[in-house]
Amino acid sequence: MKKLLLLLLPFAAQAQKTDKLHFKSLVSDTHNDFLSKAVEKGYAMDANLKGKTHSDLARFKQGGVDVQVFSVFCDGSFKNGAAFTRANREMDSLYAVIKRNPDKIVLATNTKQIRKAVRGHKLAALFGVEGGHMIEDKLENIDSFYNRGARYLTLTWNNSTPWATSAMEETRGTFKNAKKGLNEFGIQVVKRLNELGMMVDLSHVGEQTFWDAIQASTKPVIASHSCVYNLCHSFRTLKDDQIRAIGKNGGVIDINFFSGFLDSNYERKNAAFAARHKAEKDSLKKINPENYYADEILYEKYADEVQNIRAPLSLVIDHIDYIVKMIGIDHVGLGSDFDGINSGPQQLDDVSCYPVITKALAERGYSKKDIRKILGENFMRVMKENERK
Repeated sequence: MKKLLLLLLPFAAQAQKTDKLHFKSLVSDTHNDFLSKAVEKGYAMDANLKGKTHSDLARFKQGGVDVQVFSVFCDGSFKNGAAFTRANREMDSLYAVIKRNPDKIVLATNTKQIRKAVRGHKLAALFGVEGGHMIEDKLENIDSFYNRGARYLTLTWNNSTPWATSAMEETRGTFKNAKKGLNEFGIQVVKRLNELGMMVDLSHVGEQTFWDAIQASTKPVIASHSCVYNLCHSFRTLKDDQIRAIGKNGGVIDINFFSGFLDSNYERKNAAFAARHKAEKDSLKKINPENYYADEILYEKYADEVQNIRAPLSLVIDHIDYIVKMIGIDHVGLGSDFDGINSGPQQLDDVSCYPVITKALAERGYSKKDIRKILGENFMRVMKENERK
């Protein structure tokens, strides 16, 4: 037993070192979908939601999360008149949590406010609007979101807008726009975001929209929750030329934790799961045709099966490595998509598990300085460069 303890001591010491580094670093996550769950299921972030969600206030603290961008999201079924209203309802839900818990969470809409919140041991919260359809083709709605604390706009979700084509619809050829990419109004959207100091988010957008937006933007862009195409082929992952373009632009790519964007074997494993539960999935798709709706319900029901589908944690680090080797350490961060995904990597069960990333990065040989950049400082740099002077 004594020999075993002696063997374990170096591992324990290393774990203590990485934990210390993690909790002393500024940790930011650029994409969390809790607010959709709050509105849809009546969940309160300041309650104990372990086993129900990936996130709650106590677990953010346990995971050492300092900065959380909360996604404001509704799918393409919300049309003009409903999408903007739904977005504001989700924002209201976060405002209510902040009002109830001023000692734990604050709205922080610039880097100075964020660092003040972190020094005060409070979660710095802000919004990212996930889907240009929520502005309902009105530039003034961008201003409204900005004034309420939104600091990025994802130009499209899976659905295209009249002014921008999405990755899903460009890939499938199902967009109804006259052409791929941004039209004149779409260019105006990018310019208005730049003027306000609101980051242009290129996750979810089609390739032509990507190139049009990155050419139009005068500020560094983000991909708030994306991964690498060469490691996992998906309409939602970034190809090498896109990665290089974000590096040249000075932007940052925040790695998504969804197994389907990390693991090239996920689709095969998920297809086998879907085949086993085809009848149930078909019934659920009659209620809502979006795959995410049926998958979320089935994944909760058959949780034991789902464990075998999850990507290994090592793949999160592989995607980070790939970007670092291609465009440098200054252009990668974390954008989990927690509470918006039904399959996350093994060991990353919820927001309390972020320290395992710091440990894994250290094991890959990243320096303390570089780990701090990945955990949050890269995002802070891009946010600061977008702020109005």
